[in-house]
Amino acid sequence: MSVQVGIIMGSKSDLHIMKDAADVFKEFGVEFEMTVVSAHRTPERMFDYAKQAAGRGLKVIIAGAGGAAHLPGMVASITVLPVIGVPVKSSNSIDGWDSILSILQMPNGIPVATVALNAAKNAGLLAVQILSTADASLAAKMQAYKDELRKKVEESALEL
Repeated sequence: MSVQVGIIMGSKSDLHIMKDAADVFKEFGVEFEMTVVSAHRTPERMFDYAKQAAGRGLKVIIAGAGGAAHLPGMVASITVLPVIGVPVKSSNSIDGWDSILSILQMPNGIPVATVALNAAKNAGLLAVQILSTADASLAAKMQAYKDELRKKVEESALEL
């Protein structure tokens, strides 16, 4: 199987958050790559990554960024692939709101699917759901995952 998802982050300091998406892909058997691509410090690298992603076989890009958080939107402006933005509460962040709003408030025509603050796991799950639209085996795994979530809630309700 080839690499289907790219996980990128603006800084290595975001890895402790972004690894949660990688863990989802390991659980579901989805091939992924992970690297640092800074919109501000390495713009050429960002442009190259976004321009080449589809041609290299990627189907979805997850981009995590803190502070001004331009990475997801800039990547989305360059590629035709779906981009999922993960706002990261960084050390220089204003309680994470700067990251959330920078990713969420995209202009019409440049959509970025945005998950909650530090919610790389949800970004991974959304990417799996996107890939599941063209992969029956992956869709079955996602259904089993959701069935397990439902089962846990029902068990909790019985315990109360």
